[in-house]
Amino acid sequence: MHTDRPWLSSYPKGIQPEIDLHEYGSIVDILETSCAQFAERPAFENMGRVLTYADIDRLSRAFGAWLVHEARLKKGDRVAIMLPNVLQYPIAIFGALRAGLTVVNTNPMYTARELKHQLNDSGAVAILVLDNFAATLQQVVAETGVRHVIGTGVGDLLGFPKGMITNFVLKYIRKAVPEHHIEGEVRFGEVLARGADLSLPKAEVGAEDIAFLQYTGGTTGVSKGAMLTHRNLVANMQQAAAWIGERAVIGEEHIITALPLYHIFALTANCLVFMKLGGVNHLITNPRDMPGFVRELRRIPFTCMTGVNTLFNGLLNTPGFEQLDFSRFKLTLGGGMAVQRAVAERWKKVTGTTLTEAYGLTETSPAVCINPLDLPDYNGSIGLPLPSTEVCIKAEDGRILPPGEVGELCVRGPQVMKGYWQRPEETAKVIDADGWLHTGDMARMDEKGFFYIVDRKKDMILVSGFNVYPNEIEDVIATHPGVLEVAAVGVPDEKSGEAVKVVIVKKDPKLTAEDIKAHCRESLTGYKQPRYIEFRNELPKSNVGKILRRELRENAKPG
Repeated sequence: MHTDRPWLSSYPKGIQPEIDLHEYGSIVDILETSCAQFAERPAFENMGRVLTYADIDRLSRAFGAWLVHEARLKKGDRVAIMLPNVLQYPIAIFGALRAGLTVVNTNPMYTARELKHQLNDSGAVAILVLDNFAATLQQVVAETGVRHVIGTGVGDLLGFPKGMITNFVLKYIRKAVPEHHIEGEVRFGEVLARGADLSLPKAEVGAEDIAFLQYTGGTTGVSKGAMLTHRNLVANMQQAAAWIGERAVIGEEHIITALPLYHIFALTANCLVFMKLGGVNHLITNPRDMPGFVRELRRIPFTCMTGVNTLFNGLLNTPGFEQLDFSRFKLTLGGGMAVQRAVAERWKKVTGTTLTEAYGLTETSPAVCINPLDLPDYNGSIGLPLPSTEVCIKAEDGRILPPGEVGELCVRGPQVMKGYWQRPEETAKVIDADGWLHTGDMARMDEKGFFYIVDRKKDMILVSGFNVYPNEIEDVIATHPGVLEVAAVGVPDEKSGEAVKVVIVKKDPKLTAEDIKAHCRESLTGYKQPRYIEFRNELPKSNVGKILRRELRENAKPG
């Protein structure tokens, strides 16, 4: 029995407790290895258009060459990517990384306020943006350090005539592309064409260089960029690939990528891990269109899928899903939020595959724990630590607690971030002197080394797998002239796991819930907007005047 790492006795057969951290020096090394090994195999597919590994190699090289020669970006410069799941995404990611640049993943649904903060905080000097969201960028780009804007449409890589028709329908029929004009904007197609005639010098990319600035509220609530190095991401790719082991057939897997690639879960688990395995990522641009999503699944010989509980629940409740061909389906990975037992059990009944729950954080690239893939049924735990990963449960005084006791889940391993971008004080709050990342999640470990999340230590609200922080909601609502005081909490929600509820003390007696919702729509992206609004005469407070969110949560009613 390994008393320091009791989970080793429960490790799946054939999985080594450690990975070789020196096998690859960077994400670029793995990309170029895969592009050579699987050149003629499909790498990414979207709306019926397939790009092979050779295509990704050629197009990402052209994109990177343009960034180096025409945009004159230098190693370490930050490039923002503001796209949903379209074929332009992997080309841009890999092109930027091959040029030695740092990618800033940007949520396309950001409001102008949120976008401006991220661009300025990261110091991004270039951005690739989908036309559908360029009007938001237009509002703030002059107030940022962005010097180069590359625009693209959903259909730009779908070929003729499908691409042209797609762009026409989105702009003129669905009115999904607002009018905009950004001085100096260059089109993505032009970038690739010009870059194709340029050479891409091999960038000296080291393991400790920052690959991604992945923005998160972290465990302390302030929006900031987690510095994820090439070493962090390579380690997590290797850890996940080792865990999948022989279950994956090299060069043959088809993974459904419905979660957005700007989210760390899909970025690593789908885009990067399955690139290493030579699989094909099927990019779902709009998974909220569940009937359309099911139609897409009908034509894909899918073998693997990742998602959050709400995605799986949505599919299960969409007509036609039960009639899909699940004969090749072998792996479902759930993360981002707690998997509900009722959903997991129904998923197994319908698809024949176990909904395997995993756990991770933006700050850990993201995977920390995962259940063995040969478990016959959902077990309610987040699983066992990945190879080369230490996990413990700590008490408030720093003691490591024995099995069965509840404390804060802490992580140490090669996938733990370098820190928060330009925020050493915030970094010091979550990574202690011994290198343990304090997750802010309360958990326990059983005698076999399986971990179970009990509750969250902080006040963070988890809406469909996305972190929502009460401070940000409260700051926005407090700017309304009719509001005296406000507190935001999370309440249970069948569709999204949790939803945002705000409790408000009025300054203006005429203030209505609709006034608040309209105000929030201007400054908060959809999943951050309060679903429930309650008015009270006063808010519960401590003896020093601090609003007691905990008390509001405990007594919360949805409406």
